[in-house]
Amino acid sequence: MTETDETAVPSSVRSGQITSLAPTKRDPERISVDLNGSFAFALPAALVASEHLEVGDELDESRVTRLLADDEQVRATNAALTFLGYRARSEREVRDRLRRGRYSQGAIDRAIARLHEWRYLDDADFARRWVENRSTHRPRGRRLLQQELRQKGIASETVRDVIAESDLDEIAMATALARQRAPSYQGQDPLAVRRRLGGYLARRGYGFGVVRAALDAALGESEDDVAEASE
Repeated sequence: MTETDETAVPSSVRSGQITSLAPTKRDPERISVDLNGSFAFALPAALVASEHLEVGDELDESRVTRLLADDEQVRATNAALTFLGYRARSEREVRDRLRRGRYSQGAIDRAIARLHEWRYLDDADFARRWVENRSTHRPRGRRLLQQELRQKGIASETVRDVIAESDLDEIAMATALARQRAPSYQGQDPLAVRRRLGGYLARRGYGFGVVRAALDAALGESEDDVAEASE
């Protein structure tokens, strides 16, 4: 028996009698299937067992096609689980990753459905975790959070609901950021400091009203007071 790429789908679907079933050299959890005396493809050992495949069985083209599709779905699911093992992902992120892995659309759809069944994919939960993580480690305003989540493929309605229920205190977070940043502008013109800090907070997704309130709280004076003092 000569083994080829044990995960590749043959360019032409074969049929014939199973003449050998043996663990592959690279992965004992995959079984090399010989048809008519030569290697045809490899399948997960669990799939071989569940399909009750045995030496001597005749496989027609339709069954081989189904077995290969089942194998691709298993491989796509395993690839997705590995990807999810690093951190939570949105459904679109997983789909994009599997597309880059050159899995067929059918295999991707089936893998995604299986992940939903196992509760490994939940865009609302992903969005909640994203907002919580950002609030704790890299604070930003609602506007930027919405943009980030939409870029992750989260539905607009889900984004709105999650951010609404998160009860973000934007002014408190923006004030804390301004206080952390303010010392780097020490000795500069007060109006220039406000402009630079304001631009920094705006880039972090905070709106005008939040920025103004945060600057007043962080710097201890309002923009009008600073302007009058400079006249």
